Amino acid sequence: MTEIHDAEAGTATAAAARSHARAQAGTVVDCMPQLPPPPGVLWSETVVGGGYTHLALPAGAHVTLTDRDGDACAQVVLFVTGRPWERLNPADTVKVQWNAYLREGSQLLSDQGRVLATLVADTSGRHDALAGASTRARNSARYGDGSAHGPSPAGRELLVLAAAKHGLTPRDLPAPVSFFRGVTVDADGVLHATGSAGPGARVVLRLEQDATLLLANTAHPLDPRPGWHCTPLQVTAVPGEVTGPGDPHWDATPERHRAHLNTAALGAR
Repeated sequence: MTEIHDAEAGTATAAAARSHARAQAGTVVDCMPQLPPPPGVLWSETVVGGGYTHLALPAGAHVTLTDRDGDACAQVVLFVTGRPWERLNPADTVKVQWNAYLREGSQLLSDQGRVLATLVADTSGRHDALAGASTRARNSARYGDGSAHGPSPAGRELLVLAAAKHGLTPRDLPAPVSFFRGVTVDADGVLHATGSAGPGARVVLRLEQDATLLLANTAHPLDPRPGWHCTPLQVTAVPGEVTGPGDPHWDATPERHRAHLNTAALGAR
């Protein structure tokens, strides 16, 4: 009881609460933004399992996602900054590129046929553009609680919170793509989880337009394990250049070349 009363006394007045809050300056925990970011870095953060982040970044920025401990799942949505009606379309991402599996060189496309991001590096190979985000109802049925602030938060709930920070509503959210949790699809359309690539796997996304990135780090909806599992995810963004003529990604395939031309024609570059 003494410790409880001492803690309460330490914040019993506005002045005491202010002193207590200021005393936390310099405290470092395992999962938090790095402020200020290192020189030459736009943003650096470790997102806790069950957490989310949101970033508005310039065209050309390179966003590195790292599965630090081997059990992260980065569920990512992208919007064009200032033009939020243009957003990630996983169905077109798969359909236009004739491939259900994301890999190095894959583009993340909008429904306008333009490129939002290019996957320029990938040591994981375990990703998913098909299953979407976990939902509160599903997580509640599986784990007992799917709320955003509960012990087993659903991806959809976390993305709703991230979207709200940018004036976006639940109706604005498309399905995400997920990095670091693999999925395969049978000929009859049945999806199968293939797990993670292990600790240290990373992907690098090159943003091809000014973009708002929303990210939820939470268990994949097809994770077959009975319990909820998710470990920290590292997110780092640095300045860079968009894909242009002469870059191997510019005309790697006819479809990708056309998507880059569509993006360039908009004047986004």
